Amino acid sequence: MKLKDKIFVAGHKGLFGSAILRTLKKKGFKNILFVDKKNVNLENQKQVDNFFKKNKPKHVFLAAAKAGGILANMKKPAEFIYKNLLMQNNIIHAAYKNKVEKLLFLGSSCIYPKHFLNDIKETDLLSGHLEETNKHYAIAKIAGIYLCDSYNRQYFNEQKKFRAIIPTNLFGPNDNYHPLYSHVIAALIARFKQSVRLKKKEIRVWGTGRPKREFMFSDDAAEAAVEVLRLTNKKFEKLVGKNLNYINIGTGKDYSINQICLYLKKISGYKGKIIFDKKYPDGMYRKLMSTKLTKKIPFKIKNNFFDSLKKTYLEY
Repeated sequence: MKLKDKIFVAGHKGLFGSAILRTLKKKGFKNILFVDKKNVNLENQKQVDNFFKKNKPKHVFLAAAKAGGILANMKKPAEFIYKNLLMQNNIIHAAYKNKVEKLLFLGSSCIYPKHFLNDIKETDLLSGHLEETNKHYAIAKIAGIYLCDSYNRQYFNEQKKFRAIIPTNLFGPNDNYHPLYSHVIAALIARFKQSVRLKKKEIRVWGTGRPKREFMFSDDAAEAAVEVLRLTNKKFEKLVGKNLNYINIGTGKDYSINQICLYLKKISGYKGKIIFDKKYPDGMYRKLMSTKLTKKIPFKIKNNFFDSLKKTYLEY
């Protein structure tokens, strides 16, 4: 991937897409394409086809997605599976038809079986049942990974031109802070900020506070994503093996929801109580991915967790 190459970032306004955009610009890439929904609806196959035909990007980062937390997944399962399938199918097929050299699809750690507590390896995919609270989103993401794989096998003589990363839970600038439909860190940031502003005496948090999650600052994950796409087909296959077209992106460290709350209490200066509401679901108890292959990618995590959390809170 050369600095002059035309690169399309799908989903450039979202958490991960905006981090990709920042990272590419920092590295000196200037020929970057992105579109607003009012101009190109990624759920519309004809509009996506016309965009690719007109602009002819050489590389694609597919970060466009409908995403959200536990409640959003439980309330809108049809939207999560339907809209994600539409967007990824349209973009991946248009990329193939218009001879895109390489494409990187953004997966999700929720694709892995729920019975694994830690050290979830890439080869554990499809080896067990999915977590019920987000299985429809997970199925869409699994389909995207295998769609990329099928194009590699059928059209690219098994070269790994269309590949995927499986990032752990991401947080950072441009996250969705909806009070009901956001991911855990964004939801907690919004709740602590509001509680400080309104001087509330207590904060109610879903679940028991015991589940542990692995988190990664979006700019670090974007750095890894860019380096994965820059790898030649030969180097990428040497990294993941002949049978895989995806790789985990994680930190190898996780934190309990209770610990996150204590960090945010310190960062925000909140003086009240934190109460865990056990009538709401925890989701998976633990989900820590293997970083054995992550460590072989030529990138380094630049941001420590607490500082990244503070930076995200202050920006919000």
